[in-house]
Amino acid sequence: MALSISSIATLTLTRFSSSSFNRISKRFSSRAPTNTHNRPQMSSSSSSPTEPKQSEKISAPYGSWKSQITADVVSGASKRLGGTAVDSLGRLIWLESRPSESGRAVLVREPDRPEGEPVDITPKDYAVRTLAQEYGGGAFSVSGDTLIFSNYKDQRLYKQSLSSNDSSPVPLTPDYGGPVVSYADGVFDARFNRFVTVQEDRRQSSTNSTTTIVTVGLDGKDIREPKVLVGGTDFYAFPRLDSKGERLAWIEWCHPNMPWDQAQLWVGYISESGEVHKRICVAGSDPTIKESPIEPKWSSKGELFFITDRQSGYWNLYKWVESNNEVLSVYSLDAEFSKPLWVFGINSYEFIQSHEQKNVIACSYRQNGRSYLGILDDAQGSPTLLNIPFTDIDNITLGINCLYVEGASEVDPLSVAKVTLDEDKSKAVDFKIIWSSSPDCLKYKSYFSLPELIEFPTEVPGQIAFAYFYPPSNPNYQATHDEKPPLLLKSHGGPTAESRGILNLSVQYWTSRGWAYVDVNYGGSTGYGREYRERLLKKWGIVDVDDCCSCAKYLVGSGKADGERLCITGGSAGGYTTLAALAFRDTFKAGASLYGVADLNMLRAETHKFESHYIDNLVGSEKDYYDRSPINFADKFSCPIILFQGLEDKVVPPDQARKIYKALKEKGLPVALVEYEGEQHGFRKAENIKFTLEQQMVFFARLVGRFKVADEINPIKIDNFD
Repeated sequence: MALSISSIATLTLTRFSSSSFNRISKRFSSRAPTNTHNRPQMSSSSSSPTEPKQSEKISAPYGSWKSQITADVVSGASKRLGGTAVDSLGRLIWLESRPSESGRAVLVREPDRPEGEPVDITPKDYAVRTLAQEYGGGAFSVSGDTLIFSNYKDQRLYKQSLSSNDSSPVPLTPDYGGPVVSYADGVFDARFNRFVTVQEDRRQSSTNSTTTIVTVGLDGKDIREPKVLVGGTDFYAFPRLDSKGERLAWIEWCHPNMPWDQAQLWVGYISESGEVHKRICVAGSDPTIKESPIEPKWSSKGELFFITDRQSGYWNLYKWVESNNEVLSVYSLDAEFSKPLWVFGINSYEFIQSHEQKNVIACSYRQNGRSYLGILDDAQGSPTLLNIPFTDIDNITLGINCLYVEGASEVDPLSVAKVTLDEDKSKAVDFKIIWSSSPDCLKYKSYFSLPELIEFPTEVPGQIAFAYFYPPSNPNYQATHDEKPPLLLKSHGGPTAESRGILNLSVQYWTSRGWAYVDVNYGGSTGYGREYRERLLKKWGIVDVDDCCSCAKYLVGSGKADGERLCITGGSAGGYTTLAALAFRDTFKAGASLYGVADLNMLRAETHKFESHYIDNLVGSEKDYYDRSPINFADKFSCPIILFQGLEDKVVPPDQARKIYKALKEKGLPVALVEYEGEQHGFRKAENIKFTLEQQMVFFARLVGRFKVADEINPIKIDNFD
């Protein structure tokens, strides 16, 4: 569960749209210092505050420290990366979403000269984003000087020339009168001058869409209905053609599985007429082997490689021997060479060279909370690790004598780096940042709190779980005598996902003000193999909640946090863990739920097709659905909660937040609900990112913090408190 308002007569809540900023600012001005802003970014700290000299360390309560990492800085540094590619001249192209443009996603090309500026490829009337499976990904593809992309507004595919700066996009797929058919993860088919892509068709049903692999003609003469190439099962991903266009590999899976539970890898043979005339299952058909293959890719020699977790429970690299339909291990390691297929377009390895005797492969993997980048010779079977600053790596794109690596570290925000290799393709001789989600963040380096990977005992004897702990850090402040800091515990979304120890200014916003912060990888998280991932099966709402409570208690016992000021926050599935922890445990004193789940049965009934059976595996029986839904146990809540919700969210619909808000308000607990127009599952607009962060801070400070925040923030009305 990875992220136009009509009033409700019975509820008093806060709703935000661009037209209501001025009204809202005035409405709450009586509750905090006067503010001249006319938007819900109610901090006066957009300009850097005056800080004391380094030698004048000020003693002040935790949580009250002044920091230059303001909510404005955080929201402005929240650019997202949606993928990378390389054009015919070897220039990098990347997809970035811009909070300053309401989350609009734009394709950008690196400059021709080192001193030049990056060039926007996407015209202003377009945005590159697909809604396939709600989470999207794989929204564009480049071949030579031709770009194919999904346009957000109408979800149609468009073709655009990269050789001309004035090239206008040309539609390739029909106009269905609305964004009801989406495309993702496409590849060019030179043999038949067409585009092979995953299609999700929601024309008949928005909750039970039809997913197929289709072909779209590229001749540009007329727009035709896409032609189905592969269909018949619930879901498809990774359609990948060999270099001759004669064989197509793909991943498929069906309900009730998610792609990381169980999937199949198929190969279809393309006839002279362009049809799949026969097919063979390469992996996933043997009932005695539990596996989830992912990322099929053909070498230039025509060998099929892929990643699966069939033996050790870790996603490792394999290849297919076509002559006898045999799967061979390329390299085995208790590490994850890929990640869950929440979004399309994952690319964890690339072929650098292919010779008769061997393939040289650049690959990344995660082990013990850290990523590594290596060069693997499949003939030798062992990787040579590259020494680069990134400790966290996402995708890899092959350039000319280089790799473009999406990554980060504890002091580097999400970035794309150009890694130049030596002639032997065994060492990195240069490392250069091409794109950064926060290019100005190093000016705040003196404030950075560095993460510590911690292991803590769970409720199961002898079992451990993992988290990243960030202590309070500010160059100008120190705590008052014997005080322990308040703790904010983050429960990540998914729940089949992973928290990572990288520079995130939204974390530093808290730590630089004197909060301790911990990001928990509870049982069920990824990055630690299938066994760890499957701790959550039938136990969602139990294992994740227990692990979060155990982590908080461990930090209190270690003297790193104040047990009377423990707060919890989370979005989506993390919002569910937050609400469940507050309803069924008494560890935390307050919480914030961002587009979180309150009613498991409602989620099952209303969510989109991709996740419609996901929670069946995570929850269990009908009784479990009832017993683990916080909405059914409003009487068990005993502490303040603030809720944030996007009104266009189709993953966790707004009624979830409204139901829990109403129940807690009627019980008499301090509660607030903020709803955002135009936001979906996860907030993309800068003003909403900022407002959410600030309101969490002031909510916790007022209700459990015992301190006054240094920033001027107008607090929203809290029911049963104000």
